[in-house]
Amino acid sequence: MSVLTANCPSCAGPIEFKSGSSIVVICPFCRSAVARNDKNLEDLGKIADIAESQSPLKMGLRGEWDGHRFELTGRAQIKHQMGGFWDEWYATFSNGWVGWLAEAQGKFYLTFFKPLAEGTQIPNFEQLQVGQPVEGITSKTPLVVAEKGTSSYVAAEGEIPYKLAPGELSDYADLSGKDGIFATIDYSGSQPMVFFGNEVTLADIGLSDARSAEREAREVSAQGMSCPNCGGALELRAPDKTERVTCPFCNSLLDVNQGNLRFLQVLKDKKPKLEYVLEIGAKGSFKEFYDGAEFEIIGMMTRSVKIEGVHYYWNEYLLYNPKIGFRWLVHSDNHWNFVEPVNVADVENSYALTGMKPQVSFNGRTFKIFQDSPATVGFVRGEFYWAVKVGETVRAADFISPPYMLSQELTDKEVTWSLGTYIKRKEVEKAFGVSIPGDTWNVAPNQPFPSGSLIKYGFALLALLMLVGIFMIPLSGLSGTVLNQELLLQPLPRANAGQVVVSQPFDLKANRNVRFTASAPVSNSWTELSIDLIAKKAGATDEVEAITIPIEYYYGVSDGESWTEGGQTNDATISAVPEGSYELRIEGSWQNWTKPMPIRVKVEQNVTRGMNFWAAFIVLAIVPILTLFRKFSFEAKRWSESMFGSSSS
Repeated sequence: MSVLTANCPSCAGPIEFKSGSSIVVICPFCRSAVARNDKNLEDLGKIADIAESQSPLKMGLRGEWDGHRFELTGRAQIKHQMGGFWDEWYATFSNGWVGWLAEAQGKFYLTFFKPLAEGTQIPNFEQLQVGQPVEGITSKTPLVVAEKGTSSYVAAEGEIPYKLAPGELSDYADLSGKDGIFATIDYSGSQPMVFFGNEVTLADIGLSDARSAEREAREVSAQGMSCPNCGGALELRAPDKTERVTCPFCNSLLDVNQGNLRFLQVLKDKKPKLEYVLEIGAKGSFKEFYDGAEFEIIGMMTRSVKIEGVHYYWNEYLLYNPKIGFRWLVHSDNHWNFVEPVNVADVENSYALTGMKPQVSFNGRTFKIFQDSPATVGFVRGEFYWAVKVGETVRAADFISPPYMLSQELTDKEVTWSLGTYIKRKEVEKAFGVSIPGDTWNVAPNQPFPSGSLIKYGFALLALLMLVGIFMIPLSGLSGTVLNQELLLQPLPRANAGQVVVSQPFDLKANRNVRFTASAPVSNSWTELSIDLIAKKAGATDEVEAITIPIEYYYGVSDGESWTEGGQTNDATISAVPEGSYELRIEGSWQNWTKPMPIRVKVEQNVTRGMNFWAAFIVLAIVPILTLFRKFSFEAKRWSESMFGSSSS
């Protein structure tokens, strides 16, 4: 590969353009940005030194993407107009590709210049709205505008493939798509340019062995940093990421600009509306998140919404891990949520909050809207990765699908989505080794119903009982009639006398219940049958079971309405008896004893009885049904706190 060597037009020091695609090289001697053209070199001006960070990337690092090797040959640090920096690495590929590897908030985005099809119209910067879908860049789902803003180049090193002018302002828009698709529209030229690619991990680009840069202890990294208002010594826990910090001595809000502190204002409120139960510098981990990775609290803030004239406050703790980035721990009404960022494009209908259906979808779940109101920062303490200020207001909308809460924060420059996961107070206490006083208030928006498993498993048991009941019929055999005989009881000589008749013999099988059914043509009268089940054995007879079956049937008219009571048939069931041959000895008595009484008796085996089934069903149903009523009450309390309670519940 040919290398163009020259002398810096500013200091005459030797410089090299190693890549044919490089347009600008940063002079290592005088920090001039030197651009090359067809005839000579041009000094674009001085640019600051790179502010060292904990980035795992560094100049000269080699990786691989899509089967092609690359080397990081340049780096620019870019400042957001609202505060904050991000790194943009220039990747030179062995096949001639030119790639840009952006690094921000612990995430990496690899993009390439993408020529657009003829006739593709890109909205101009002024017309572009956050949350707006932009078509034409990809044939897949339209990309969504996640952020628009103005940036400037403040530091650089190595070789840059474009004409970098130090301090020059440039408009841009970042777009997100599903499955990690990412794009940037650069409005710095006469025509918008699109850079298209993906969010990647270090493993994706062959840099999984890269490690965060080693730094000296934090006390050393913050040496010489003191509050410009009171002179108090400050210690930054994320000095390469921090944009705002509050002085713990004089309560001043300070701007952090590449290690330099600038006084902004003295915060009026000395205390937050809600007391903080965790401290800055505390470290903790949750086994459910990031394999128990440890996070440190570096900042905390109090925010509020105003609904129907009433302010509702909550506290937010900013968590930081150098390898993972920033996360949040939100404390409201003594309920807790662990909050993570979400790709804007992965939230369906994220740009249509005022649509017909107040709900969104994410990761296969439907989230119902709970609140939609401006949220205002009322108190800050510690350090933050953006230019936070008291009074800062965003439109905040919360959508719930317990135990998750999907939250949108919207300004005219940026739209962000985050996913909160409800965690119990004892988990926070265990994570940080503290004791948190007080109890929870009301029901949290995304608090899961604590006894939901009782409903789930209770109804599962009922379903299992029904299945067992259905399958037991064919498994145990169908019921069978072993005797169906009509007998005649002759008139009695006197009222208290009884008459005995004997049925024909029949066979019974073992391990099967026996039902006796008797019927008689009684009419406004009664009869009572005493039945003995007799086992027929060789040389003897033994009484096995004795049952009584009363039969009575009455009817008439009372106050012009007819009524009936009883019936002409009745039955009784006994449990299984030994297998063998049996007969019935029936002794009857009846009201009209002077007249004969015909009766019919029927004996059945293996009769399916609903009593045992329904008794078991009722017992098993008590817990899930009562729990279900508790859940209705729980949900009513939840939605009573919502702006959309009447419709969403």
